Amino acid sequence: MAEGIRVVEELVASPLPIVGALTCDLLDRSPRGAALAAQLHARDVPVLRVSEREFLSACDTEQPQGVLAVAERPAHSLAWLAAQAPRRVLVLDGIQDPGNVGTLLRTAAALGVDATCVLPGTVDPWNAKVVRSAVGIQFRHPTIDCELAPLLAMLAEGGLPLWGADIGGRPIEQAGNPGRVALVVGNEGAGLSEVVAAACAERVALAMAPGAESLNVAVAAGIALYLLRPAS
Repeated sequence: MAEGIRVVEELVASPLPIVGALTCDLLDRSPRGAALAAQLHARDVPVLRVSEREFLSACDTEQPQGVLAVAERPAHSLAWLAAQAPRRVLVLDGIQDPGNVGTLLRTAAALGVDATCVLPGTVDPWNAKVVRSAVGIQFRHPTIDCELAPLLAMLAEGGLPLWGADIGGRPIEQAGNPGRVALVVGNEGAGLSEVVAAACAERVALAMAPGAESLNVAVAAGIALYLLRPAS
């Protein structure tokens, strides 16, 4: 479900099939909202117009903008990803905060990561809060729910080592840049799960100032992904 003008704009601009939309007169109070209504009509999206009170009972935001839409999820899979010969993949292991997951997805997309793979224990990347936090980047950035074993098999077959972001790991500058890599980041408090940590070919850390214990997981992932970008 996509809610709010900006997120629904992203949905309309994507190739995803839109099942339908719900609107109320709040949408008409800005030129941008009126333009979005016209775009929904131009795409022949079934739109149900309801009262403001009815819309408020269906929405999930504190400041609703009068539009929400439902679309089909992209049909991305590990098999699809393997066929793309990815160079960089982000893996999420037990990330539970929707805001962090949304920021991680946006960061991965902005830094040219080929896909984000989501392991069990991570919040649903299609959760409405995650979609809003990511501003609908899932509509364009491949986001794949998967289990660990098939992910490891796909990475091994494709020649991508799995590196883990771990505060006790080797400084990332010393580890070098393998060129093609999958980076996994773990739970905000507990870090990588034992089984995922054991599967990593390398565990890397970011140097921090004395007295600093940790970085936000999305910030840390962004820095690491930037340092691991392919050579141009």
